[in-house]
Amino acid sequence: MDNRVKNVIFDMGGVLMNFDGPYFSSLFTDTPEDAALLNQALFGSTMWSLLDSGTITHETMRRYAAHHLPERLHPNLDKCFGHWPEHSEPFEETNDLAIRLKSEGYGIYLLSNANTNIMQQLGRAPACRFLDGIVVSAEERLMKPDPAIFRLLCDRFDLAPEECIFVDDNEDNCIGARTAGMHAFHFIGNANELEATIRLLS
Repeated sequence: MDNRVKNVIFDMGGVLMNFDGPYFSSLFTDTPEDAALLNQALFGSTMWSLLDSGTITHETMRRYAAHHLPERLHPNLDKCFGHWPEHSEPFEETNDLAIRLKSEGYGIYLLSNANTNIMQQLGRAPACRFLDGIVVSAEERLMKPDPAIFRLLCDRFDLAPEECIFVDDNEDNCIGARTAGMHAFHFIGNANELEATIRLLS
């Protein structure tokens, strides 16, 4: 059986795009103290995971965050909640790698724990328009590291798990991918090491 890697599945935040709640919060506030309050109420809240899971709506997330902030910061919250994706920057090296792999005939996919407004962020990634498929946790009501979401991606796009490598900055998510039968690479910022691993498995 041919088990060579033919498909590369990327995470978004921490791999193709940056995600930095404290930084985003600082852009919409005037003091470090207010930035910390905003980050804790929004990005640092356990409710953010519920938004990514599709369990709650954006409006519920906004109301929860507002409840945990002084009223004077409610306008800051609304601006941050609506515009933080505009400040999420792509990682040039991994985007370039994804585009290059696509040109060589690899399938490239995205699997992200993200909310239903994912394209506000992902649309800023140069690799976005080259993706062969996207699976988003909030749309599926499944989240990494559950092996079920990796199997769902394979079933939807007719991929053999053993021919896929999943790339994520979270080791637990890599374990979930391996449990589903994929190769996995724990990405900690070295795109050259990632490429070398892909080449070795191909």
